[in-house]
Amino acid sequence: QVQLVESGGGLVQSGGSLGLSCVASGTIFSITAMGWYRQAPGKERELVASITSGGNTYYTDSVKGRFTISRGNAKNTVYVQMNSLKPEDTAVYYCNLRTIETNYWGQGTQVTVSS
Repeated sequence: QVQLVESGGGLVQSGGSLGLSCVASGTIFSITAMGWYRQAPGKERELVASITSGGNTYYTDSVKGRFTISRGNAKNTVYVQMNSLKPEDTAVYYCNLRTIETNYWGQGTQVTVSS
C-alpha cells in the first residue's frame, strides 16, 4: 500500500517562507513525476509545481521565482520551498506521485498566509 505523508504546513505572515515535505512509502514502481497541488476554498485543485524523474521542473505562473521544488536523495521524497508568500497562496497543499499506471495523493496540509 502506497502512502504519501506531507509535513511543513502552517500559518505565516505575508512575505514569509515555508517548506513542505512529502515522503512516499510502500512499493512503488516506475515513478514518472512528483509534485504539489493546492486547493483554495471554492476553487479547483491546481498544479503548483512538479518535478520529473529526470529532474525537469514545472511551475505555475503565479509561483515562478518564489517556489522551488526539489527531490530528495531517496527518490520517493519531494520538497517545495515557498518564499515571498502571499495571502493568495493560502490553500490546502497536496503531494502527488505519478507512475506510469496511476496517481497517488497525500492527505493535504494547510498553508495559511495572513496579510
